[in-house]
Amino acid sequence: MDSISIIGMISIITAGITIAVGSIAPALGEGRALSKALTAIAQQPDETPSITRTLFVGLAMIESTAIYCFVVALILIFANPFWDYVIGGG
Repeated sequence: MDSISIIGMISIITAGITIAVGSIAPALGEGRALSKALTAIAQQPDETPSITRTLFVGLAMIESTAIYCFVVALILIFANPFWDYVIGGG
């Protein structure tokens, strides 16, 4: 197995692990945030607009973590700098 194949294999495996962790953790966080927000709305219905606004901001921040992991995975697959190094003869 040559160097390019090993780098490609490691890049794909790392991208898969990145996507797996980067999608599971934010999903758990979003579920927990939504659960807590619904509990708070049920206990204090008058504060629904404030709780909803805060929930949406929090969900956007949590979701950005998943998007960052997705971007890192895409970089590992399509723009890996190690491939250029090996192909160029390093």
